[in-house]
Amino acid sequence: MIKKEIRIFFTALMFFTRIPCPKNTDHSEEYLNRASKYFTLVGIIVGCLVAISYCIFELIFSPNISLLLSFVVSLLITGAFHEDGFADVCDGFGGGWTKEKILEIMKDSQVGTYGAAGLILIFALKYLALSEIPQQFTVFSFISAHAISRLTSVSLIYTEEYAREDLLSKAKPLATKMSHTDFLVACIFGLAPLFLLQNNFVFLLLIPLILIKLYFSHYFNKWIGGYTGDCLGAVQQIAEVVYYLGLLIIFNCFS
Repeated sequence: MIKKEIRIFFTALMFFTRIPCPKNTDHSEEYLNRASKYFTLVGIIVGCLVAISYCIFELIFSPNISLLLSFVVSLLITGAFHEDGFADVCDGFGGGWTKEKILEIMKDSQVGTYGAAGLILIFALKYLALSEIPQQFTVFSFISAHAISRLTSVSLIYTEEYAREDLLSKAKPLATKMSHTDFLVACIFGLAPLFLLQNNFVFLLLIPLILIKLYFSHYFNKWIGGYTGDCLGAVQQIAEVVYYLGLLIIFNCFS
């Protein structure tokens, strides 16, 4: 049982990041179907690596340059997996007016005007929000943001249906409905890092994140009848930036 769970975890780590994994780890459909529960744990790992890189860069550069370099590290670790999904959603829903057209545009590997504009804006918002968060909380902000934003994304898998017409979607291996137990595991890893910030008001940020989940559940169901891998990536990115902005409000108002 333990060996199987370890295998599932490394399958999730291999699928969601470019971090080296044991040689016997593969993209087995059996393990990928259970990998979603470790999405938030992978977020903690990514957040820790980004936070460590930020601390190292800060020994040499200014905090602002260190922030930008830590973004680069994040992209290298994940292969821009979620950013790619966000850009595809911007292009698909920005340029498509039917389910078929939206899915067709999202499958296109080229980034269009909507995607490029969306990426510029979301990176700018992340950078500006993090640059204004009190510096002593930056490290913990990275870790908690990468975890809770992935929980917001995973909640779509738990409650919504996969848009099965999109057979090439990167979420297809994860399309199996999550069990209550698996979702509980994802919630534990997703929520635990919030305690690092030692501020009870941080839990208020669950409200906008839940609203984001509810809104996009309705929006994706209305237009394409469910979620795709790109949709999951887009929700993760939006939840992450909203979390940073929310932290900024909390630290300004309640610190």
